[in-house]
Amino acid sequence: MVVLIEVAGVLISIYILLKLIGLRVIPNDKVGIVEKWWSFKGSLDEQIIALKGEAGFQPEVLRGGIHFRTPLMYKVHIVPLVTIPQGQIGYVFARDGKPLEPTQTLGKVIPECNNFQDVRAFLENGGQRGPQRAILREGTYAFNLAQFIVITEDKIYYLPMGNKEEKEMIEKMVQTLKSRNAFRPIVITEDKVGIVTVHDGPSLPSGDIVAPTVGDDPSDPETYHNNFQDPEKFLKAGGFRGRQLQVLVEGTYFINRLFATVELIDKTVIEVGYVGVVVSYVGPKGQDTSGEDYKHGELVEKGYRGVWREPLMPGKYAFNTYAGKIVKVPTTNIILKWISNQTGTHRYDENLKEVSLITKDAFEPSLPLAVVLHIDYRKAPLVVQRFGDLKMLVEQTLDPMVSAYFKNIGQKKTLIELIQQRDEIQKMASEEMKERFAHYNLELEEVLIGTPMSSPNDNKIDAILEQLRDRQIALEQIETYSRQQKAAEKERELREAEARAAQQKLLTESEINIQIQTNQGKAEYQRSLQEAQKIKALAEAEAEKEARIGIGRAIAIEEQVKAYGGPQYQVLQDVMGKFTQALEKTGIDIVPETVVAMGEKASSASFNAFEMLLTLLLTKELGVEFKAKETEDENVRRIKQEILNSILLAKESEKEEKTEQVSQDSQQQSAVS
Repeated sequence: MVVLIEVAGVLISIYILLKLIGLRVIPNDKVGIVEKWWSFKGSLDEQIIALKGEAGFQPEVLRGGIHFRTPLMYKVHIVPLVTIPQGQIGYVFARDGKPLEPTQTLGKVIPECNNFQDVRAFLENGGQRGPQRAILREGTYAFNLAQFIVITEDKIYYLPMGNKEEKEMIEKMVQTLKSRNAFRPIVITEDKVGIVTVHDGPSLPSGDIVAPTVGDDPSDPETYHNNFQDPEKFLKAGGFRGRQLQVLVEGTYFINRLFATVELIDKTVIEVGYVGVVVSYVGPKGQDTSGEDYKHGELVEKGYRGVWREPLMPGKYAFNTYAGKIVKVPTTNIILKWISNQTGTHRYDENLKEVSLITKDAFEPSLPLAVVLHIDYRKAPLVVQRFGDLKMLVEQTLDPMVSAYFKNIGQKKTLIELIQQRDEIQKMASEEMKERFAHYNLELEEVLIGTPMSSPNDNKIDAILEQLRDRQIALEQIETYSRQQKAAEKERELREAEARAAQQKLLTESEINIQIQTNQGKAEYQRSLQEAQKIKALAEAEAEKEARIGIGRAIAIEEQVKAYGGPQYQVLQDVMGKFTQALEKTGIDIVPETVVAMGEKASSASFNAFEMLLTLLLTKELGVEFKAKETEDENVRRIKQEILNSILLAKESEKEEKTEQVSQDSQQQSAVS
């Protein structure tokens, strides 16, 4: 028991000793802020940090380890290290330093202070109290939290001093940063543009609404602020507070939101079929390029204040809409309709309605019409410069001009003429109004006129139109009947053609048959000619044969007559021969068996036919006269001579053959012998 009391007394003594000598153990994840209770150099008046050993908070901090600071003179405040997470931003508020200038809202950047970790360097180099322009990127820092208050997204690092106003100020600052999403970098995607508003630096000159671009040249490292990420260089380059002309495009930016805020807007897209005419609100005054005769505004080069002479072609543009505006002008055809409740594609005509006319015959129709026009993209700036807006051009210029023109036309035409001469009026209007449109840098393509319409309480125009329709129907009926008649005639011709086509086969066959029969007739005719020639030849040959036979017989008979001793004997020879042949065939008895005789000589007479024939032949009572031979025909004499010659030749040939045969037989016998 005594031993325990002694040990406890020793421990208490050691503890008291350690307290008296100021032994402090600081972990490695913390720092010690030293506060001096008293000093022979006195205490501070307005400062918080004692740079010369005065009583108060000392600029240096104690890092992790064992330190000795006597509690009789020092108080050590152990605070955590400041950690900024990856991809976040930390903001610093300085409790001590020089006061801010009247034009300043943030303390200037002190590069020598090693990101605020060297309090002495910060204060000795002119560091200012209040929120700082410099920001903290990701990492761990050993801050003197008596001098600096560090605000992150998740935590506020500071050493409380019991100042209520300071606490309220810090809370307000935190709310401001959260409302601006200030703890995260600015990420701009492809279709967005960042419009920057700077909250520090000198104010803009009077009359300027957007600060000009400064410090955007990377080749000048002294003033290149790298898209507002280095506030000190931005101000050194002469930048002004307020909305900036320079914009941020795609990328990630670590910007102090207390120094500058960024508003994301859409990129300006100029579609195909349009050009963008830029009306710039900023820039120096440029030289007017529209000419002395054009007094509708200034047409300037790019970068100057006014309407830019060169329009923007189709595409995407990172355009600062606070520094100017882009008027989209269609380069395709624009259709303007003077028709109630109807609009063209571009909707410039949504307030237009039909033109009210008074015709020559006192009708009051409403005329619907449409105008097709085109704007040359090179003249688009002139149109914008003159009218400011295409809808204003339509409503304040084109509408009264077109209405007045057609009112004048209507007064010179009757209602019927207005309807029937629509095409002529349309062509005339297109030609005459081209010059008027060209005066406003517009190209008129075509004027289209509709059918005049009557007002709701007036049916006279409808009656006229009804009469015209009836008249037209009558004319169309006449035309219809005429065409039906022609159609009937054509149908008849068609039927005839079809019938002819149907009989064409028979016609063709008959024509072919006729041709065949003709050819056959010709063949028959040729055959008959050949047959006739054959018959003639045969007849002539037969006649010649018969003639030759007859002449031959005549020659034979003549020779027979000569042999009988005269012609009468030849006749007798022939008669007797024929008589004998007849008796032989008939079987008549030469001597009849019964003879009837009358008269005196009957008893002594005998009736013998043969005897009677002989008696007649031997007398001259037969009636055959033998005349002298007449002179022979030359042909008969020729044939007779040819026959005689052939007979002689035949006899001689036969004689020669017999002689030759005898000679051959003799030769054969000699050979045998």
